Amino acid sequence: MEELVVNIVTPYGEIFSGGVKSVTLPGVEGEFGVLMGHSDMLSLLKSGVIEIERTNNERDLVAINWGYAEVTSSQVDILADGAVVIGGKDENEISNAISSAKKLLEEATSDRVAISSVVSKIETSAKGKL
Repeated sequence: MEELVVNIVTPYGEIFSGGVKSVTLPGVEGEFGVLMGHSDMLSLLKSGVIEIERTNNERDLVAINWGYAEVTSSQVDILADGAVVIGGKDENEISNAISSAKKLLEEATSDRVAISSVVSKIETSAKGKL
C-alpha cells in the first residue's frame, strides 16, 4: 500500500514528517480528510486538531492555532503558525501536552465553545493511548 506523505512545519521547525494512511485537517470551511489520490488543493486551516492515522492504525494528534495546507495526490504539506504534538509515554507527558495545546488554542481564538470542543477531542483521543 502506498503511503500519503505528511509534513507539518512551524516557524520553529518540523513537527512531523512521514508516510501515513490518512490525515484529517481543521479547514476553515470545515474538517476534511485526505487519502492517497486526493485532488490538488490549498486550504486555510483554523485552530483545531490534525489527526494522523499511520499505516499500522496508530493515531497521532497535533493541535494547531492556524495555518495552511497544500494537498496533492501523494503529499500534504502543512505550514502552521504554532503546533503542539499530543502524545507521550505516560499520563504526565500527555497531561502536559494537553495543557500546552489548550494554551495555544486560547491564544488563537476567544471562541470558548470551539476551544472546549477541541480540548475534549484531544483528551478523549489521548486517553485512548494510555
